[in-house]
Amino acid sequence: MSESTLNPFGALLSIDLDALCDNWRNLRGRLAGADCAAVVKADAYGLGADRVAPALYRAGCRHFFVAHLNEGIRLRPVLPADAYIHVLHGPHPGAERDFVRNRLVPVLNSLQQVQAWQGLARDVDATLPAILQVDTGMARLGLAPEEFEQLSASPDGLKGIALKYLMSHLVSAEEQGCAVNRLQLERFRSALARLPGVRGSLANSSGIFLGGDYHFDLVRPGAALYGVAPVAGQANPLRPVIRLQGKVLQTRSIAAGTAVGYSHTWTAARPSRIATVAVGYADGYLRSLSNRGVVRCDGISLPLVGNISMDTLIVDITGLPEGRIAEGDMLDLADPLNGVDAIAACAGTIGYEILTSLGRRYARRYTGGGEG
Repeated sequence: MSESTLNPFGALLSIDLDALCDNWRNLRGRLAGADCAAVVKADAYGLGADRVAPALYRAGCRHFFVAHLNEGIRLRPVLPADAYIHVLHGPHPGAERDFVRNRLVPVLNSLQQVQAWQGLARDVDATLPAILQVDTGMARLGLAPEEFEQLSASPDGLKGIALKYLMSHLVSAEEQGCAVNRLQLERFRSALARLPGVRGSLANSSGIFLGGDYHFDLVRPGAALYGVAPVAGQANPLRPVIRLQGKVLQTRSIAAGTAVGYSHTWTAARPSRIATVAVGYADGYLRSLSNRGVVRCDGISLPLVGNISMDTLIVDITGLPEGRIAEGDMLDLADPLNGVDAIAACAGTIGYEILTSLGRRYARRYTGGGEG
């Protein structure tokens, strides 16, 4: 991306598709016989599903998960015909035929969805593919245990459905010592035993690191693909995927005692130099980072000072040599040494929220990914 192309933008988000594909290969390499899918919902966690999913396909991925029907419809044209696109929320009433038209596989989460999918199968005189979700402890989506027992006990419970997988979702996989993990595993095994010959899918990103017992036939990593640490309290084995740089709008010198930003939440304790950067909470750089976050320049960490505004933030650049920063220069808001997990810790949230909050006002530069 040329400097002239960047000029209209206040910031640059660089997305390393090679790193993302390496993360997928890293996760796949931890499996023994299971397939490795990719969760690309929420526009590939904010990084652009139309670029991320084809890169992962070229790396060898064939199973992709989105949340909403409209996400699947948008993704279908950018992936080859042999790529499976699974829609986690399943078909809303009246939307079943859209799945068939767009060659999408629904995750059926309720008896009503199962019955509607069977009704469509009868109407088109075909057996239709689907994934069935059973709730093993999340209490969010999927058949409740008594509903699943009712369905699996009926000879015609799944008539007309080509059941590709039985799936469930782990509650606390990032906490490897959590007793709920083992409880969910046993519940899932029991459910799978009621459907002889059906393949299973339980592990998310963190679930992969719980070991082979959790892998079954298909794992569904999401955040780990994008560089989020999969296991709490352990070193991250995955590569960072993003770099975010914000453009300096103005620098100034201020006297000790000068208050900065909305509500004057920071006051200079010494003569200081500050820089205003063209990124704010409208760009997904969370306001909770005010007076807590850092940006970087030449390997030096620089504190954010004052409240983050809608379109700008302010950085104390006193630690840099005078004249090093000028209008138009770029500062690193996220880089390998200050990644999404570190930013999330400062903001009091999780890396998932940092990624998916990144706004559309950034210039985006994609590198790698095996195009061409």
